[in-house]
Amino acid sequence: MKLGANLVYQGAGELARAADDLGYDVVLAPEGYRSDAASVLGLVAGVTKRVGLASGVMQIPARPPGLTALTAATLDALSGGRFRLGLGVSNPDVSDGWYGVRFDRPLARTREYVDIVRRALTGEPVEYRGEHFRLPASGPGGGAPLQVLTQPLRPRLPVYLAAVGPRNLRLAGEIADGWIGVFTAPDAVAAAVREIAAGRAAAGLDMTGFDVLPSLPTAVGDDVETAVDQLRAHYVYMLGIGDPEHNFYVAMARRMGFGAEIEVFLDRLAAGDRTGAGAGVPAEFVDRTALVGPVDRLAGRMKEYDAAGVTTLGIMVSAAATSLDGRLHILRVAAAALDRSGVGG
Repeated sequence: MKLGANLVYQGAGELARAADDLGYDVVLAPEGYRSDAASVLGLVAGVTKRVGLASGVMQIPARPPGLTALTAATLDALSGGRFRLGLGVSNPDVSDGWYGVRFDRPLARTREYVDIVRRALTGEPVEYRGEHFRLPASGPGGGAPLQVLTQPLRPRLPVYLAAVGPRNLRLAGEIADGWIGVFTAPDAVAAAVREIAAGRAAAGLDMTGFDVLPSLPTAVGDDVETAVDQLRAHYVYMLGIGDPEHNFYVAMARRMGFGAEIEVFLDRLAAGDRTGAGAGVPAEFVDRTALVGPVDRLAGRMKEYDAAGVTTLGIMVSAAATSLDGRLHILRVAAAALDRSGVGG
């Protein structure tokens, strides 16, 4: 198992250089309310030498597939062939509210989107007549054909998909080169891997070379309680996005048996009490879906994720309520924990 580091835009260059020096396999730039992925990765490409770069993830409703292909090709060229394209459909509220894109048939939309991106990355002209995407929009022979002229550095740029549900996981296995997960416990990873493997089998493939990359909120502390407290604000943010009935993370907490606690959390959040909501996030939910505690405990948890089928474990330094120095400390402790675990590849 290898390590990845999920960056935050503040201090992204310093964090990426540290991950590079510590032997991390990849750094991921998230995309959401605070920053886009491409800008951060453009900076990171210029200040690192070896570590891979990944969007974690670029949101499908935010960009037409042609622009995503051009951005991916550019970042791959700037980094010397180190970029991996992570994509996700976002969630219904953000898709609608931010990008004006209805969240209908997300799997079919994703399939077409990835198909167009892969075709464009070959450098050949692309015309496409799908259910969700039509290039040119005016019909065959109209408009300028999509064509990415960035000089490719390799025959196939890796595409990763963020996915939660079984059908989405099977789609990732079928059409992608890796999976990016969040808020996931080892047993949930093992279940996800089974769905991904089913998708691979449907496409005549096995799991060889497929990257299983869950990204976990990570906080270091002498005890679990102290570390959990560093992550509470992050969980409030993620559990509080949009309509609770559409929020993937709320649904996950309910499936994991924390329904009553989540209702208390949502009541406090609706009343404007974010501090009280944070205190109401179940510590066990955080512990099961994050890496928290001292180095030895992190090492033990890493063994569990390795046994579940993880190939790259994302260390989400962006989640902890700490400073740049604190995030650099998390990267160092996680690297030491991997060494101590004995499962590093």
